[in-house]
Amino acid sequence: MKFSEYILQKSEQPWYSWVVLLMTVCESIFLFIPPEVFMTPPIVANKKRALPIITAAALGSLVGGAIAYLIGYWVFDSVGMWIIQNFSSMDKFAVAQQMFGKYGVAIIIVTAVTPIPYKLLAICAGFMHYPILVFLGVSAIFRTARFAIVGGLLARFQEFANRIVKKYFWYLVFGAVAFAVLGITILSLT
Repeated sequence: MKFSEYILQKSEQPWYSWVVLLMTVCESIFLFIPPEVFMTPPIVANKKRALPIITAAALGSLVGGAIAYLIGYWVFDSVGMWIIQNFSSMDKFAVAQQMFGKYGVAIIIVTAVTPIPYKLLAICAGFMHYPILVFLGVSAIFRTARFAIVGGLLARFQEFANRIVKKYFWYLVFGAVAFAVLGITILSLT
C-alpha cells in the first residue's frame, strides 16, 4: 500500500477530526505547516467528512489564536520571545507590530486568509493589548471562511482531488511547505 493511500485510509477515521483540531491549534501558535495539509486527506477520502473537518480546523484555529494572543498579552518576555526567536525573528515581529498598529482589522483579515504566519499576528495582538474580542471575532470569521472554501472545493471535486492526491502526494506536501515559506518570505520582505 502506498503511503498516500495509507494516509487517506487513516484519515477517514472519526478520531482524525481531533488530529486536525490539534494540528491547527499548533499551527496557530508555532507550527509553519498550513492547516489545509491536515484538512485535505479526510475530505479527499470521504467528502461527507468535510463539515466535521472544517469545524475542527476552525475551532483549532480559534483556540490556537487565543493561546497565542494570551502568550503575547501575559508572557511575551519569556514564552513569546522564545517562540519568536525560535520560529521567526524579532525583526519580523517588529514589522508585524508596525503593520498591525497601523492597519488593525485589515491585517487580521489578510493574515487569516494568506500564508503570512498567523501566529506572529496573534502574539503581536496580545502584546499590543488589541481588543481580544475584535481579534478573535475577525479571525474566526475569516479563518473559518478560508477553511470552508478549501473544504468545500475539496468536497465538490473529491474524485478529481483523490486522483491528484494519490498521484502527486509528495509534490503536494512539498508545495504546502513551500507555501508556508512563501508566507514567511512575504513577511520578511515587508
